[in-house]
Amino acid sequence: MRSLRAKARLTRYKAILVSLVRYALIIAISFVILYPLMAKIPSSLMNEADAIDRMVRWIPSQITLDNFRTAFRMMNYPVTFQNSLKLTLTVSTLQLVSCTLVGYGLARFQFRGNSLLFGLVLFTLIVPPQMVALPLYLNLRYFDVFGLLKKPINLLGTHWPFILTSVTGTGFRNGFFIYIMRQVFRGMPADLEDAALVDGAGPFATFFRIMLPGAGSAMLIVFLFSFVWQWNDIFLSTLYLGGSLEYLPFALERITHIFYESRREFLVSYQYASIVNNAGMLMFIAPLLVIYGVLQRYFVESIERTGIKG
Repeated sequence: MRSLRAKARLTRYKAILVSLVRYALIIAISFVILYPLMAKIPSSLMNEADAIDRMVRWIPSQITLDNFRTAFRMMNYPVTFQNSLKLTLTVSTLQLVSCTLVGYGLARFQFRGNSLLFGLVLFTLIVPPQMVALPLYLNLRYFDVFGLLKKPINLLGTHWPFILTSVTGTGFRNGFFIYIMRQVFRGMPADLEDAALVDGAGPFATFFRIMLPGAGSAMLIVFLFSFVWQWNDIFLSTLYLGGSLEYLPFALERITHIFYESRREFLVSYQYASIVNNAGMLMFIAPLLVIYGVLQRYFVESIERTGIKG
């Protein structure tokens, strides 16, 4: 009896210890992720005097929104926000459609080279975009549709590079999206397709009416990931758009450049440049925070349903 009680007590202590370690890890990771945001919010609400005062750390002595007004004006926020939103929504939607179709084809149709194609899809996950930047740039600068056009077309500086790569499933992180959709469709029971075929449904009707509704959770994950990555992208945007200042990432970079030149000429202090830059960063990530706050519950449910596992 004593040995059983001792074992039960030991098991309870182990469970408590595991819980403490788990909560400690969660708190530590959350702190690392949230600390930059927690530091920028009070800083963006300070005036220049508070930014210089070493006694002011987290709570400004006088809250002001002038930093946001300055960043709003310098970033030309209404125009850059609208342009970035249009581009991101277009890319996310097209990538969702193309990756869903490709994932379904790889999962439910058996053909020669299926495994090879899926292996190439996974291979794209480990290839950094910098390795293919030069071929991409040349192909889009002198786009001739496999030599069919007599005079090449320059697609750089337009949205066409994003559209073409998204439609063909070769855009940024599309390999990961195809992998998610392929695993989801592959995990669906074959009885669903058999029942649809018995009822006279063809491949397209089976896909749209039977398989697609069951993949809604994975589609939400793909859309959100695509939206966030495209919103934060600056490498491919610079490559395709040439650093156009009418998009949020470049507008935010413009603030940093202007204040860097101003500090060199001693026109503004480092503290003032820092608080205005922090305000611009918050305005840049605000749409992502709103989306996360609205869709958090659905996103977590989607992760739990799909599992994102092989």
